[in-house]
Amino acid sequence: MSIHGSDLFDLDAIVLSPICDLGDGLHSRRALPSSQRRMIGPFVFLDHLGPRVFAAGHGFDMQPHPHIGLAAVTHLIDGEIIHRDSLGAVQAIRPGEVNWMTAGSGVVHSERASPRSRASGGDLLGLQAWVALPARHEEVEPDFAHYGATEVPRICAEGVEFTLIAGRSDGLVSPVRTFCDMVFAQIVLTSGARYQVRPDHVERAIYVVSGEVEVSGQARTFREADLIVIKPGAEIVLKAPAFHSTRLMLMGGEPFAEPRHVYWNFVSSSRERIEQAKADWRERRFPNVPGEQDFIPLPNDRAA
Repeated sequence: MSIHGSDLFDLDAIVLSPICDLGDGLHSRRALPSSQRRMIGPFVFLDHLGPRVFAAGHGFDMQPHPHIGLAAVTHLIDGEIIHRDSLGAVQAIRPGEVNWMTAGSGVVHSERASPRSRASGGDLLGLQAWVALPARHEEVEPDFAHYGATEVPRICAEGVEFTLIAGRSDGLVSPVRTFCDMVFAQIVLTSGARYQVRPDHVERAIYVVSGEVEVSGQARTFREADLIVIKPGAEIVLKAPAFHSTRLMLMGGEPFAEPRHVYWNFVSSSRERIEQAKADWRERRFPNVPGEQDFIPLPNDRAA
């Protein structure tokens, strides 16, 4: 939905995120891809998980599934998830940490509630994002990297907490290895605090995780699950309402010269590569996640 008019001249679009059912009472808001916007810089996927409170004995379960041509990150705000993959990595995902998985030529992984959180029940709130790899790097060897909370760059000043998950912004550079110029960051604004979004990247967007946010020069207030796409070169100021805080995600980067094709969990600049990945998963030619036997079939195969 493109926005036109003098009061919205710095914004390119506002994407309203539909609700997706992930099972066991867990819903997500899917901001990307959408009919209004397919990509923001290299980002091809953004899912907002929860919030959800699981009863004892229940928890998040994403069975083994494959990826190609992308890097994936799950950013948790509440809860704990265990990541397992076909590289042999077993790693807890906790708030404040970064787990960055580069799928490249192909990887399989699962994400499930930790035994501790499943036994006791508890909250889950987070975001999952996919970053498409540049064409020359789509077939790199898969890799997994974990960064503790103390390794993640953060600025706290004047009511603004800025956490840089990946890329560069605001004078910070993340230790996460990426293959393109990008930014993925969390911004928390306390009562009345302001943050200026600078034109450091060609394409940028702000996703409202919780609360509300005002944008300088705009007549409306933006709320949870709004994806605010900013015009290239525009500088905008975000402001939290008085007596309330808001949590936002900043995402963006340089757009690719080639379009990206997305089918299920596969991303590629080549349709033929997508077809090959589908056949490889159907014939079980992807590597297995050690210790896990179940898997998610291709969408078209689930009713078979």
